[in-house]
Amino acid sequence: MTSQPNRLHQLILENLHTSVLLFDEQMLILYVNHAAEMLFAMSARAMVGRQVEEIMQCESRETIDQLHNVLETGNPYTGREIGIRTPSQRLTVDCTVVPLDDPDGPRTLLVELQQIDRQIRITHEEQLISQQQAAQELVRGLAHEIKNPLGGIRGAAQLLELELNEDDLKEYTRVIMKEADRLRNLVNRLLGPNQLPKVEELNIHEVLERVRQLLRVEYGDNLNLHFDYDPSIPPIMGDADQLIQAILNIAANAARELGEDGELTLRTRVLRQFTIGSRRYKHVAEIDIEDNGPGIPPELRETLFLPMVSGSADGAGLGLSIAQSMVARHGGLIEFESEPGRTVFMVYLPVE
Repeated sequence: MTSQPNRLHQLILENLHTSVLLFDEQMLILYVNHAAEMLFAMSARAMVGRQVEEIMQCESRETIDQLHNVLETGNPYTGREIGIRTPSQRLTVDCTVVPLDDPDGPRTLLVELQQIDRQIRITHEEQLISQQQAAQELVRGLAHEIKNPLGGIRGAAQLLELELNEDDLKEYTRVIMKEADRLRNLVNRLLGPNQLPKVEELNIHEVLERVRQLLRVEYGDNLNLHFDYDPSIPPIMGDADQLIQAILNIAANAARELGEDGELTLRTRVLRQFTIGSRRYKHVAEIDIEDNGPGIPPELRETLFLPMVSGSADGAGLGLSIAQSMVARHGGLIEFESEPGRTVFMVYLPVE
């Protein structure tokens, strides 16, 4: 009578989407289900009998200490957004630890791990998209309020110049008109391109080669340029000019921060079953712009794509905002990872 429930329990465990691991009192693995094999990219045979630290290297020692604490006290533990490193990759998981007390034997630990990297990334992307939309609405409203009086100021300066006979006085009206034009151009840059993308089939590598040529002209041999292209990426639908401008804005920002030993790499890959925001695509082209510069200051990372935010003293803070807007018009998104010595901007574009 007991064999049927045991088989049922085994079947349930093997079909759970949550990774389940069972540890003995020595913190050796006794059992892993199929989801855990998938999570750690290892077979159950390779995992059973090994220490927890060999399989699951936690970025914080606190998690391992909590496992030992549950074993000693019998109090369950739940940890959120824990960073762990497996033999093949870094993961973010929610972790639940429950003690199992056997009257006829020592206490064991049941550990449940649920990978949440994808949920975190989707939430972050939705925030980026919402932030970009809110910024664009704000800029449009400000542009309307600024451009109307600017037009009146410039027109009044022109009329005043016609009434003046002295060249010294006309010089003042020319300054007024010049500054009004400068402010109008700044507002236009804030708004980004006012035309819809001219959508046509294009090769993303031709876009990147054009960016590489422009960087060569600007920086010459002072910039070490590398490329790593995936030839399997199919043609995408988009506006070549807008994509060149978007990627050039990112690459030029990076190049300005690099010294003599600076290196910039353009890389492409194709991603399968990838989500941008809340929409899942069968194929997505990933364009990486990687540099070995000083990295992005932590205080700028949450607002980096907003207009007028710049890490450079002489920067206007428009390049990344415009790039994000252009890529968004193609149904894509720009994200980044940064630490001293390595910054990567990832441009994701759907492949329809």
